[in-house]
Amino acid sequence: MMLSLNNLQNIIYNPVIPYFFFFPDQLDPGTLIVIRGHVPSDVDLQYGSSVKPRADVAFHFNPRFKRAGCIVCNTLINFFFGREEITYDTPFKREKSFFFFIMVLKDKFQVPKSGTPFFFCIFPSNRGDISKIVPRTVYFFFKDSTVNHSLTCTKIPPMNYVSKSLPFFFFLNTPMGPGRTVVVKGEVFFFSKSFNFFFLAGKSKDIALHLNPRLNIKAFIRNSFLQESWGEEERNITSFPFSPGMYFEMIIYCDVREFKVAVNGVHSLEYKHRFKELSSIDTLEINGDIHLVEVRSW
Repeated sequence: MMLSLNNLQNIIYNPVIPYFFFFPDQLDPGTLIVIRGHVPSDVDLQYGSSVKPRADVAFHFNPRFKRAGCIVCNTLINFFFGREEITYDTPFKREKSFFFFIMVLKDKFQVPKSGTPFFFCIFPSNRGDISKIVPRTVYFFFKDSTVNHSLTCTKIPPMNYVSKSLPFFFFLNTPMGPGRTVVVKGEVFFFSKSFNFFFLAGKSKDIALHLNPRLNIKAFIRNSFLQESWGEEERNITSFPFSPGMYFEMIIYCDVREFKVAVNGVHSLEYKHRFKELSSIDTLEINGDIHLVEVRSW
């Protein structure tokens, strides 16, 4: 996924392990927690810094290396862990550097796979609204304290997490044309079947670009509606970039000859312009089975 490191806050380098990282501000939905190091670690988001007795843990993220290796996610409430959620699709390797970030959403934590539109951990919060976590602590613990390590932890401020009701009409501040970019941020519902993005030429009924992810058949449909008729659908794609429950940031970039679309920083498709009067495209309509968070253009 695309990640800007220009607005990092509270950067901690090479802390002594075990280490507690305290967030000075409320842990708001949209916050990113970035973690880099040279040895695998346990990571807990705790409600307090106490170890004995153990404080509640909102999110326990635990890479393990026995046999094939896995990642275990859990929550600790009143000294008891809940049911473990285990994934065996893990990027962590013994004695290898790692980089990952935890995405804080309103009712869950997500840990994306670096450089892909997918996640290797989506963990719901048993405490409901994440923003109620007070105090806010990240706790690191290396089981082998003799191993040399280098750890960096930081917080990226939250994005504008204002929900948009659907259908939603976004009016471009300047008309479409080469170099123009539109970014859509949202979450796919777990029951989602499909959702739609329509780029409209406001003074006509033409749809310059229709983007239609269909989760039930894992197809990313593209088409145009010109002169009161649909054209030929385009479906070819290397990999389907959406999955139930995922957070996404989709970038639509207008080039001279085509639209280019990326999802979570990974290029997905190109769509050659069928509607030639690009400056007439002034509206984006969004509807379907998603929780729309934010739309921006420049």
